[in-house]
Amino acid sequence: MTQPMPIRRAHSRPRLLDLFSCAGGAGMGYARAGFAVDGCDIADRPNYPFAYHQGDALTYLAALITSGEIRRYAFVHASPPCQHGCALTVGTNASQGWGGTHVDLVAPTRDLLDKTGLPYVIEQPNGRAEIRKDLTLCGEMFGLGVIRHRNFELGGWTTVPPVHVAHRGRVRGWRHGRFYDGPYVAAYGNGGGKPSIPELQAAMGITWTDMREELTEAIPPAYTEWIGRAHLATDALGAAA
Repeated sequence: MTQPMPIRRAHSRPRLLDLFSCAGGAGMGYARAGFAVDGCDIADRPNYPFAYHQGDALTYLAALITSGEIRRYAFVHASPPCQHGCALTVGTNASQGWGGTHVDLVAPTRDLLDKTGLPYVIEQPNGRAEIRKDLTLCGEMFGLGVIRHRNFELGGWTTVPPVHVAHRGRVRGWRHGRFYDGPYVAAYGNGGGKPSIPELQAAMGITWTDMREELTEAIPPAYTEWIGRAHLATDALGAAA
């Protein structure tokens, strides 16, 4: 399903395309930074808080490029599926023979993003995903109740990365038969002392969905609010130069 997307005009908020959008953790941060946001995800996402297209993100992006409609946008964020290269897949799951094969969409995503001619961000978790780690953000940088390290490759623009501050303790939960307390909750999975839905919402700064799957896959909005503000400041400096 596709909702109408207004044409970007000079007096309006710059429009951002949020690819592989899930329930809108990234999109909400960009909206708070000052963007008008349109999302695209292959799954039905009724909780997504902005205009939304359901479909394959790369097929949709290719169609926007071919039609010229990509010119509606000033910026693109992409969070391609991360299971192929994430630390859990290449670490514990691989050593135990758990899980299956996963598609790596980072390279084809980057190829299409480069064709847009727009500044962009590709997001991935820690692991072996082949992206430049131009930024690494952590929940402690924003006073959140999760650590949730995420890496961001910046295409067509740069900014000074923030300092990675020390963590205040452990992530709460069971590890190898022992329970550890700590100031952070584990934003993944179900067992092992994982947080309740309200705890997870509070820790991530996400209130518009109460689906555990959506919460555990989300980027805290604080991360992309920081990125969005950094890009808009960079863009303003470039226009003034």
